Amino acid sequence: MIRRGSGLLLIVAVFLLSGISEIKSQVLVESVAAIVGNEVVYLSDIENMVLDLRSSGNRTPIDELRCNVLRELLVSKLFLDQARIDSIEVTDDMVENELNARINDAIRRSGSEKALEAYFKKSMIEIRRDIRKALVDQQIVNEVQASIAENIKITPNELKKFFSSIPKDSLPVIPAKVQISIIQLDPPENEENKAEARQRLLDIRGQILAGKSFSALAVLYSEDPGTAKRGGELGYSLRGELEKPYADEAFSLTKNTVSRIIETKYGFHIIQMIDRNGDMINTRHILIRPKVKPEQAAKAMNTLDSLTNLIRRDSLKFEDVARRMSSHKDSRINGGKFVSTNPSERDTWFTLEELNPQMYVQVRDLKVGEISEPFRTIDENNNEVFRIVRLDNELPAHRANLKDDYQNLSDAALMNKRSKTYDDWIKKKIGVTYIKVSDEFKSCDFLGKGWLK
Repeated sequence: MIRRGSGLLLIVAVFLLSGISEIKSQVLVESVAAIVGNEVVYLSDIENMVLDLRSSGNRTPIDELRCNVLRELLVSKLFLDQARIDSIEVTDDMVENELNARINDAIRRSGSEKALEAYFKKSMIEIRRDIRKALVDQQIVNEVQASIAENIKITPNELKKFFSSIPKDSLPVIPAKVQISIIQLDPPENEENKAEARQRLLDIRGQILAGKSFSALAVLYSEDPGTAKRGGELGYSLRGELEKPYADEAFSLTKNTVSRIIETKYGFHIIQMIDRNGDMINTRHILIRPKVKPEQAAKAMNTLDSLTNLIRRDSLKFEDVARRMSSHKDSRINGGKFVSTNPSERDTWFTLEELNPQMYVQVRDLKVGEISEPFRTIDENNNEVFRIVRLDNELPAHRANLKDDYQNLSDAALMNKRSKTYDDWIKKKIGVTYIKVSDEFKSCDFLGKGWLK
């Protein structure tokens, strides 16, 4: 966190009254750790970051940790100083979504707003201001770095040199990966199961309206393992972090009121509003999922068994069946090709460990081109479904090489080249920037590499 105190007022006054040329002759006040160009590093910046690192489990010796933090902050200030020169600006609005997510996560981890305020000894307004400033600064640093590295590319020859520079015994071992396709069926007659789930939840809701504790019944009956043990409590959430039907209902509630039954892709919920703070709400819920009956499971398995036999005899094509009959939306449009749910990746290669246990068991013994027997599993939303899986391709575990891992190695080479470019830029920037560091940190070894003049 970046904290602005009385030291800021002194520095601002110096700028206004004397100009930048005269600040170089000023003696650093106690609350200031360093000055980089027009930027200031406060002792509180360092101590707050050290506190955060310590609380997250970092056990680096304290003096070394403070030096590491100081170096990171000095480098950051070099980029911020360059942004001022280049007139690069980032508005508060550009980081608002990330700010809300960070605040929400901090409240969730600490347990409440009051606990968070007690931890930092600040009000929520101050905490929000500090996080916003840190996010704006980080975005500005990213913009400057992007401008420095915008024309950097990796040629095939550079990639070969990079690969050759890595000692053979230092090359990473790439785990075995597979490409698979699936055909999925949901339980037949699932509307009947849904009706029964709704009725179970109606009965529970009736008990709550009659005076029983919502949180106690959540512990007993909720089928959301992540929240049931906490009495169904989700913690503070933004609207965009919740499923739309859940959010729409939850945000319409007043404190301690209980919702009607709502349906999401996870099942059926009733919700109780605990608290609302601006754009965030804290709710508890009880989730009931539809239950699959034995005869429904048998029917789905028989259907898949018939389809499997027809595909194996080449009477049907796997891809055609997937497009026509599979209920798995992400893979159905690709003829059953299983794709990562991460929208930034959409990768088709998976390690066996990335598959759920039932998928793992089916895929591990298949040969390329083979189709599994029908099996019962859960989908990405923890709902029961039925599948067959085909092994489309496999890549055995191996040491990284240019043939099989070209893109990953190219990304690593590009990152390495960018890192060297940043290092070169930092060295040059240090040489032309006014830098003053408090005597308190003169023992930091890295300062001997050009930072002290």
